[in-house]
Amino acid sequence: MVDLITIILIVVVVLVLLGLVAWFFGIYNRFFNLKNSAEATLGQIRVAMKKRLDMIEQLLGAVKSYAKFERETLERVTQLRASVTSGGPAQLDAVERESRSILGSLFAVAEAYPDLKTSTTVQELMAAIRGVEDEIARQRYTYNNVAQQLNTMVDVVPSNIVARIIGMQKLEYLQFEEAIEQPPKIEF
Repeated sequence: MVDLITIILIVVVVLVLLGLVAWFFGIYNRFFNLKNSAEATLGQIRVAMKKRLDMIEQLLGAVKSYAKFERETLERVTQLRASVTSGGPAQLDAVERESRSILGSLFAVAEAYPDLKTSTTVQELMAAIRGVEDEIARQRYTYNNVAQQLNTMVDVVPSNIVARIIGMQKLEYLQFEEAIEQPPKIEF
């Protein structure tokens, strides 16, 4: 009789340990699924931001014939493009603000020059940039949702235990501004 009780006790302990191991690996896998989703979404945001900067550069080319833009505007676009590929959420926020400022300047120039505003090339580029803006907004929304899920798991019991064990950190949210608050002043 003692042997049967011992065997049952050992089986129960083994089943509980197997359950805990399965639970641990389930939460571990969920953390890394969310982390990889966030990284993939950041990659998509980087691609869209690079595409936007490429279009801004094309728009600059179209606008140059109508207005003399300072050389530093083109240099800023080139620097921003380089920083997009290696930037984390905080750096992408800075690139977002800077590129929106440049874009606002370009749109203001297009508004100030009626011939430029009616140029088919400029209109097409501006429409394409607006499309990329929408893409960036969608990807930012997706990233922030994934970050919220991962951050919640890092905060709540029992997944926070696994987070501490594996060293999982919270993700930083993307805080891009929705629109340029003040139109930039253009001086020629």
